[in-house]
Amino acid sequence: MGKNRKGAVMEKRKKRKCLASEQDPPVNEPDLKKQKAEGEEEEGGETNQELTPEEKRTLERKLKKERKKEQKKLMREAGIVSQKEEVKKPTGSELALGYLTSWSENPEAWKFQKTRQTWLLLHMYDPDKVPDEYFSILLRYLEGLQGSARTVTVQKAEALMKEYDASGTEDPGSLEKRERIRNVLQLLS
Repeated sequence: MGKNRKGAVMEKRKKRKCLASEQDPPVNEPDLKKQKAEGEEEEGGETNQELTPEEKRTLERKLKKERKKEQKKLMREAGIVSQKEEVKKPTGSELALGYLTSWSENPEAWKFQKTRQTWLLLHMYDPDKVPDEYFSILLRYLEGLQGSARTVTVQKAEALMKEYDASGTEDPGSLEKRERIRNVLQLLS
């Protein structure tokens, strides 16, 4: 049984080589590769009709990847550096603040998004992540908060307030966070 399997693997390799040799080689491919592919085609003598559609797709993807790699190599050798344009995706902060702005400015078009609300609830006490101009909008948003989100928010705010009271630190950052926590507790309690 081991010989049959090995023979089947060798046969598939021959089929792939045959299909590869029938494919159009890249424009800038060296002549040595062309000659090698032609030699393999004569040796294999099998057609690509025996490959399943799945094998053909897999082989085509591999060949495309090899061509692309070869083109990059040639471009590198020629001194041309390909630069990919990086599309800047908005950060979680930008998306959440945009969500909040949409809620306040255009309530008809606004749509609830759990992930944005979660981000806002997690970061609402941090003035770096939720600036003061957005915090006032966030307080109005929290008025409509319902269900477990409301109770969990109150519980977390109470726990944070106890923690800050116990620590007794008086740095400016913690004072601002305490004020925000008080505002949230007054609003939701």
